[in-house]
Amino acid sequence: MRTAFCVGGLVVACVFPAQAVASTIVGAAVTRQATLKVNADGVALVVFRQPGGGERHVLVWGAINALPHPTDSSAVQQAFKLDYSGGWKSRHDSGYWRRFRNVCGAYDGPALPLLVAACKAPDGSYWALQIWQRNLPMRGIAPWTATQRENEVHVSHWSGALPLLEVYRHWTYGRNKQGFFGRFTYDGQPVYGTRSPSARVGDRWARNIYIDSFNSSYGKGWRHDTAITTHTRSGGFCYTFVPQRPPNGYPSEKANGNGLGEKYRVTVMGPGVTPIVRWEGKKLARFDPALQSAAATEFDQILGDDKHCAPERST
Repeated sequence: MRTAFCVGGLVVACVFPAQAVASTIVGAAVTRQATLKVNADGVALVVFRQPGGGERHVLVWGAINALPHPTDSSAVQQAFKLDYSGGWKSRHDSGYWRRFRNVCGAYDGPALPLLVAACKAPDGSYWALQIWQRNLPMRGIAPWTATQRENEVHVSHWSGALPLLEVYRHWTYGRNKQGFFGRFTYDGQPVYGTRSPSARVGDRWARNIYIDSFNSSYGKGWRHDTAITTHTRSGGFCYTFVPQRPPNGYPSEKANGNGLGEKYRVTVMGPGVTPIVRWEGKKLARFDPALQSAAATEFDQILGDDKHCAPERST
């Protein structure tokens, strides 16, 4: 069970292609509130109130959709250009955001998790804002820093189908445990990066699958468990709910049960500048031979040659 996790960095520049692991994060908001406008030039204006400061007026432009994975060393992922000055840096006009004219119409696209605003541009493409507490501590531990509590503001711009997150439940390790596996694809191709991102190592191609459980040994309500990285070539992943100690430096280093609750959810940021997508399902109530057989077939198709996940296959 690979348990790589990442912590978002602080965005400080004013105009640049985004460099963080998640190219859609434009800042952190005090609450789950933000507004979105798009003008006739295809520039979006995102407004939100940041912690410990005033209102942010961020201009976003220059990207749509994504490449699913790096095809060669010269491949460049879609990434927005951002202006945190509201127009002074990119257009030499400090009042640009004040005169911003919205032409983006009512949203009629697919349902999205964590959504706070969305619209349909005149060219038929979609823009969306999603706000997510992505940096919550692992293993259900309550946050103890401001960064862990941040409401990240994610911006996306796409046309066509959304990234596809497939998740299959099954029994693992000789039917003694429960877990899940799946794959993340975009435009029919697997989504993966060149390395596992961390607090110190970034990869705009990589995608972490974030796992939360509901009413588990971690406590009541939704609690964050961990994050795992999609695998190279397949875009696949696998996970089993077993007791695991929190990382070094956490307030407690004792395992707090296996984290399997009444239900669980899997969330991932789309590649490039596509939206966050999510899967949610209930835990398995009892062993079901038919479900297990079907899951084994899917497992072999997705992860058949994946040595890392092989121990979690159970017939």
